[in-house]
Amino acid sequence: MCPGHEEISKDTRQYITYHVGCEGDMEDMEGEVHTVNLDRPWLSRIVWFTTGFTIMCIGIVGIVVPGLPTTPLMILAAACFAKSSQKFYDWIINNKMFGHHVKNYREGKGIPKKSKPIILGTMWVFVLFAVLIAIPDSAPPVSKITTLVLAVIGTLFILRIPNL
Repeated sequence: MCPGHEEISKDTRQYITYHVGCEGDMEDMEGEVHTVNLDRPWLSRIVWFTTGFTIMCIGIVGIVVPGLPTTPLMILAAACFAKSSQKFYDWIINNKMFGHHVKNYREGKGIPKKSKPIILGTMWVFVLFAVLIAIPDSAPPVSKITTLVLAVIGTLFILRIPNL
Protein backbone atom coordinates (compact mmCIF):
# COMPACT_ATOMS: atom_id res chain seq x y z
CA MET A 1 0.00 0.00 0.00
CA CYS A 2 1.17 3.53 -0.75
CA PRO A 3 1.98 5.47 2.42
CA GLY A 4 -0.47 8.29 3.01
CA HIS A 5 -2.96 7.08 0.39
CA GLU A 6 -5.39 5.13 2.55
CA GLU A 7 -8.32 7.20 1.23
CA ILE A 8 -8.27 5.67 -2.26
CA SER A 9 -10.18 2.51 -3.10
CA LYS A 10 -8.58 -0.92 -3.20
CA ASP A 11 -9.09 -1.26 -7.00
CA THR A 12 -7.56 2.15 -7.68
CA ARG A 13 -4.63 1.47 -5.34
CA GLN A 14 -3.92 -1.86 -7.07
CA TYR A 15 -3.99 -0.23 -10.50
CA ILE A 16 -1.70 2.62 -9.47
CA THR A 17 0.77 0.30 -7.76
CA TYR A 18 0.90 -2.07 -10.74
CA HIS A 19 0.83 0.36 -13.67
CA VAL A 20 2.31 3.59 -12.31
CA GLY A 21 4.29 2.71 -9.22
CA CYS A 22 4.12 4.56 -5.95
CA GLU A 23 7.07 6.94 -5.80
CA GLY A 24 6.05 10.32 -4.49
CA ASP A 25 2.69 11.95 -4.03
CA MET A 26 -0.44 11.14 -6.05
CA GLU A 27 -0.40 14.63 -7.59
CA ASP A 28 3.12 14.05 -8.90
CA MET A 29 2.21 10.87 -10.74
CA GLU A 30 2.02 11.31 -14.50
CA GLY A 31 -0.61 8.57 -14.92
CA GLU A 32 -3.07 9.91 -12.34
CA VAL A 33 -5.42 11.36 -14.96
CA HIS A 34 -5.43 7.95 -16.68
CA THR A 35 -6.54 6.00 -13.62
CA VAL A 36 -10.14 4.88 -13.76
CA ASN A 37 -12.26 5.65 -10.72
CA LEU A 38 -14.02 2.37 -9.97
CA ASP A 39 -15.22 3.66 -6.62
CA ARG A 40 -18.86 4.07 -7.66
CA PRO A 41 -22.06 2.01 -7.61
CA TRP A 42 -22.28 -0.81 -10.16
CA LEU A 43 -25.37 0.73 -11.82
CA SER A 44 -23.49 3.98 -12.37
CA ARG A 45 -20.57 2.06 -13.89
CA ILE A 46 -22.94 0.18 -16.23
CA VAL A 47 -24.55 3.44 -17.40
CA TRP A 48 -21.14 5.10 -17.97
CA PHE A 49 -19.82 2.00 -19.76
CA THR A 50 -22.88 1.68 -22.02
CA THR A 51 -22.72 5.37 -22.90
CA GLY A 52 -18.98 5.18 -23.56
CA PHE A 53 -19.30 2.03 -25.65
CA THR A 54 -22.06 3.55 -27.78
CA ILE A 55 -20.05 6.75 -28.35
CA MET A 56 -16.92 4.71 -29.11
CA CYS A 57 -18.80 2.68 -31.76
CA ILE A 58 -20.04 5.87 -33.41
CA GLY A 59 -16.48 7.23 -33.29
CA ILE A 60 -15.14 4.09 -34.96
CA VAL A 61 -17.69 4.55 -37.74
CA GLY A 62 -16.39 8.11 -38.04
CA ILE A 63 -13.01 6.77 -39.14
CA VAL A 64 -14.46 5.87 -42.54
CA VAL A 65 -17.44 8.27 -42.76
CA PRO A 66 -16.49 11.79 -43.79
CA GLY A 67 -17.92 14.51 -41.57
CA LEU A 68 -18.32 12.25 -38.52
CA PRO A 69 -15.56 13.34 -36.14
CA THR A 70 -13.65 10.45 -34.57
CA THR A 71 -11.37 12.22 -32.08
CA PRO A 72 -14.01 14.28 -30.20
CA LEU A 73 -16.17 11.18 -29.89
CA MET A 74 -13.22 9.18 -28.57
CA ILE A 75 -12.44 11.95 -26.05
CA LEU A 76 -16.04 11.71 -24.85
CA ALA A 77 -15.90 7.90 -24.78
CA ALA A 78 -12.64 8.04 -22.79
CA ALA A 79 -14.33 10.33 -20.25
CA CYS A 80 -17.13 7.78 -19.88
CA PHE A 81 -14.70 4.86 -19.58
CA ALA A 82 -12.72 6.85 -16.98
CA LYS A 83 -15.74 6.23 -14.75
CA SER A 84 -16.34 2.60 -15.67
CA SER A 85 -13.62 0.52 -17.39
CA GLN A 86 -9.83 0.68 -17.19
CA LYS A 87 -9.52 -1.83 -20.06
CA PHE A 88 -11.54 0.24 -22.56
CA TYR A 89 -10.02 3.52 -21.34
CA ASP A 90 -6.52 2.12 -21.92
CA TRP A 91 -7.54 0.88 -25.37
CA ILE A 92 -8.59 4.40 -26.40
CA ILE A 93 -5.56 6.11 -24.85
CA ASN A 94 -3.11 3.65 -26.44
CA ASN A 95 -4.76 3.52 -29.87
CA LYS A 96 -2.22 4.27 -32.62
CA MET A 97 -4.68 6.29 -34.73
CA PHE A 98 -6.22 8.73 -32.22
CA GLY A 99 -4.86 7.78 -28.77
CA HIS A 100 -2.23 10.52 -28.57
CA HIS A 101 -4.86 13.21 -29.30
CA VAL A 102 -7.17 11.84 -26.59
CA LYS A 103 -4.26 11.53 -24.15
CA ASN A 104 -3.12 15.12 -24.75
CA TYR A 105 -6.64 16.42 -24.23
CA ARG A 106 -7.22 14.36 -21.06
CA GLU A 107 -3.90 15.62 -19.65
CA GLY A 108 -4.93 19.22 -20.33
CA LYS A 109 -2.25 19.79 -22.96
CA GLY A 110 -4.74 20.77 -25.66
CA ILE A 111 -4.72 20.31 -29.42
CA PRO A 112 -2.17 21.27 -32.10
CA LYS A 113 -2.45 24.94 -33.12
CA LYS A 114 -2.43 24.02 -36.81
CA SER A 115 -5.45 21.75 -36.29
CA LYS A 116 -7.77 24.49 -35.07
CA PRO A 117 -8.34 26.18 -38.46
CA ILE A 118 -9.03 22.78 -40.04
CA ILE A 119 -11.46 21.84 -37.27
CA LEU A 120 -13.28 25.17 -37.40
CA GLY A 121 -13.34 25.30 -41.20
CA THR A 122 -14.80 21.79 -41.47
CA MET A 123 -17.35 22.50 -38.77
CA TRP A 124 -18.53 25.73 -40.40
CA VAL A 125 -18.76 24.13 -43.86
CA PHE A 126 -21.16 21.54 -42.45
CA VAL A 127 -23.06 24.11 -40.36
CA LEU A 128 -23.56 26.42 -43.31
CA PHE A 129 -24.55 23.48 -45.51
CA ALA A 130 -27.14 22.50 -42.89
CA VAL A 131 -28.51 26.02 -42.46
CA LEU A 132 -28.53 27.04 -46.13
CA ILE A 133 -29.36 23.76 -47.87
CA ALA A 134 -30.18 20.77 -45.66
CA ILE A 135 -32.69 22.32 -43.25
CA PRO A 136 -35.80 23.03 -45.34
CA ASP A 137 -37.36 26.49 -45.32
CA SER A 138 -40.57 24.87 -44.08
CA ALA A 139 -38.82 23.88 -40.84
CA PRO A 140 -39.35 26.14 -37.85
CA PRO A 141 -36.84 29.03 -37.85
CA VAL A 142 -35.64 27.92 -34.42
CA SER A 143 -33.92 24.92 -36.06
CA LYS A 144 -31.62 27.12 -38.15
CA ILE A 145 -31.04 29.56 -35.29
CA THR A 146 -30.22 26.74 -32.87
CA THR A 147 -27.76 25.24 -35.35
CA LEU A 148 -25.96 28.58 -35.68
CA VAL A 149 -25.93 29.23 -31.92
CA LEU A 150 -24.50 25.77 -31.23
CA ALA A 151 -21.85 26.34 -33.91
CA VAL A 152 -20.81 29.61 -32.24
CA ILE A 153 -20.63 27.85 -28.86
CA GLY A 154 -18.55 25.06 -30.43
CA THR A 155 -16.24 27.61 -32.03
CA LEU A 156 -15.70 29.41 -28.72
CA PHE A 157 -15.03 26.10 -26.97
CA ILE A 158 -12.43 25.04 -29.55
CA LEU A 159 -10.72 28.43 -29.41
CA ARG A 160 -10.46 28.15 -25.60
CA ILE A 161 -8.66 24.78 -25.73
CA PRO A 162 -4.91 25.26 -25.13
CA ASN A 163 -2.54 24.94 -28.10
CA LEU A 164 0.17 22.32 -28.27
